[in-house]
Amino acid sequence: MIDREQVHKVALLARLELTPEEEEQFTTQLGDILDYVQQLNALDVTDVPPTTRAIDVSNVTRPDRLQPYSDREAILQSAPEQEGEFFKVPKILNPEE
Repeated sequence: MIDREQVHKVALLARLELTPEEEEQFTTQLGDILDYVQQLNALDVTDVPPTTRAIDVSNVTRPDRLQPYSDREAILQSAPEQEGEFFKVPKILNPEE
């Protein structure tokens, strides 16, 4: 069981300013969470393989493939500024130079 003093200490370590009412509320909530974790610890999971997700998820994106764009000039013409065959963008690093 967690007590209010422990909640206060954790709040100080996390640099949180809690009111006495919040400390009491979090003491109750964290106590409930720890009780639930104790229930989970009582389960026999020796035959359950470790997982990272409850359901299987696979990547649905397409693989990246380098493909030249056929109308490079059209892209360059739509840029606000260009320098030769490149986009010209504002300098963001060391702008005072």
